[in-house]
Amino acid sequence: MSLAVSDNGVGKTPEVVKRAFEPFYTTKPIGLGTGLGLSMIHGFVNQSGGHVRIHSAVGQGTTVTVFLPRHAIAEAASANVEVESADPAAKGSATVLVIDDEALVRMLVVEVLEDLGYRTLEAGDGPDGLKVLRSEAKIDLLITDVGLPNGMNGRQVADAARELRPDLKVMFVTGYAETAVLSNGHLDSGMQIVTKPFEMNAFAKRVQEFIKS
Repeated sequence: MSLAVSDNGVGKTPEVVKRAFEPFYTTKPIGLGTGLGLSMIHGFVNQSGGHVRIHSAVGQGTTVTVFLPRHAIAEAASANVEVESADPAAKGSATVLVIDDEALVRMLVVEVLEDLGYRTLEAGDGPDGLKVLRSEAKIDLLITDVGLPNGMNGRQVADAARELRPDLKVMFVTGYAETAVLSNGHLDSGMQIVTKPFEMNAFAKRVQEFIKS
């Protein structure tokens, strides 16, 4: 099975295409992209037994094609997710707020959480996340990227969240050094770090264990 997405934009040079799947490689200005979108897609597709190809020409646009197996491996991956979601304690037992400015990454995380039976809330940056945190919504876990735009990074969001909800559990999702989210050289109680890129089932297990802890 294959899925192709094309645009008619400026296109990419051969040098850019060669590096497109590298974590944190981006041609966008600072603050406008993390360089993790394509690397997350590449990791997810590889874990599913498929592969990704990029065809691009400067001035003509780009086509990204995802190839996924139809049977065996795809069915096994689906079965693994079902095993993870089979925990009755997780079904409908928690609400998770996900903050990430990369829409694709946020979508993948939300999909994993909903497969586990959790309710989800979403925000694309710190200020929007704080609006949710200031609401009356029940939130059991905050999952936030560290590198967020619009004036607040993930650590600042977490600190503000803890002022509003002192017992809130926080999971940082980051590709940066862990020191970027530490406070006074250590991670506060009720906080964890998950490093990008990550394997989805391993991430699901971490979330389940953290919520139940």
